[in-house]
Amino acid sequence: MKYDFDQIIDRSRNHSAKYDERKKKFGTDDVIPLWIADMDFKTAQPIIDALTARAQEGIWGYTARPESYFEAIRGWQKRRNGWDIDPKLMSFSLGVVQTISAMVKLFTPEGGSVLIQTPVYSEFYDMAEAWNRKVLENRFLEHDGKWSVDWADFEEKLQQADLFLLCSPHNPLGIVWEEAELRRMMELCLKHHVLVMSDEIHSDLIFHGKKHIPTATLSPEIAANVVTGISGTKTFNLAGLQASTVVFPDAHKKQVFDHYWQCMDIHRNNAFSLTAMETAFNEGEEWLEQLLPYLSANFDYVVDYCRTRIPQIKTFAPDATYLMWLDCRELGLSNQELHDFMIQKAKLGLNDGCSFDRQLSGFMRLNAACPRATLEQAMAQLEAAVKAL
Repeated sequence: MKYDFDQIIDRSRNHSAKYDERKKKFGTDDVIPLWIADMDFKTAQPIIDALTARAQEGIWGYTARPESYFEAIRGWQKRRNGWDIDPKLMSFSLGVVQTISAMVKLFTPEGGSVLIQTPVYSEFYDMAEAWNRKVLENRFLEHDGKWSVDWADFEEKLQQADLFLLCSPHNPLGIVWEEAELRRMMELCLKHHVLVMSDEIHSDLIFHGKKHIPTATLSPEIAANVVTGISGTKTFNLAGLQASTVVFPDAHKKQVFDHYWQCMDIHRNNAFSLTAMETAFNEGEEWLEQLLPYLSANFDYVVDYCRTRIPQIKTFAPDATYLMWLDCRELGLSNQELHDFMIQKAKLGLNDGCSFDRQLSGFMRLNAACPRATLEQAMAQLEAAVKAL
């Protein structure tokens, strides 16, 4: 079927965090919300149909997780990424962030250290610090809008680390790691005996002919040192259903992880997330293949608009995710001033760049996964605000 991503969906009545939490986050409802990472698009019709049928059954008791659940995920990864996962090494998790939190607690010592590469998804900081672990920051090097690994610093920090949190593909920079880069990072982790948690939640949202490489497919030696978090929630806009999968290198780590959640009696699916995830991975591909070019065109629109009409703001089309990284340094504003400017003058609800790297100044993150008309209005407001500075 043909999907219409230009359709404006009124989300004001479905308790959407993206819309309903504007007052809490920005101090006002009068902003276009382009912050939290979900999309303003309806999901694939087969998922809607399957959930509708499940709702009409009228009984949603304790829900078992059949083998077909993990087989659907396995089949998806094999088709899309060439990764044939052993189902015996797969576990259910509420989400990739919850997986990261558990990995920090279970696989690092009290007072230990967690290495992250910044700017990065702010929960990497939060989940490490929640368990009183020290955060080690390997800051990317930036030159003319291109970001790359500081390899000398990376290896130096590894010597102090107990766990490395890899973001692949990268949020917010939209980097799809090349095989040589991934291999170099993983071999250095092996050299310094540092376990890797690879967050691959955006691995289905890839553009410009790039190819996602699951970290655990690089070699048997690397696979033995990597725990991977994957999910269809970003891919199919299902974050409210809370479901992800963890892939372990061995049965022992899986048992440690599973025991932790069983002690809190968190080991069954939400009745609807079970249905949604199986359907998404078995029948959602057509929707995704139509979504990707729409998102790519949105990126190009924002890039062209900034280049031709707001040259003080630099951006680029990401190779992955649906999140755009805006370089606003030429506006000459402090982080607090930039935050206030976006809300009060541009009337946009964006993510502050300094939440992705606490020492960074002058950046914002914009979620481009919305109908083009929404982006057009947002860019017009941004242009007018910049011109009024």
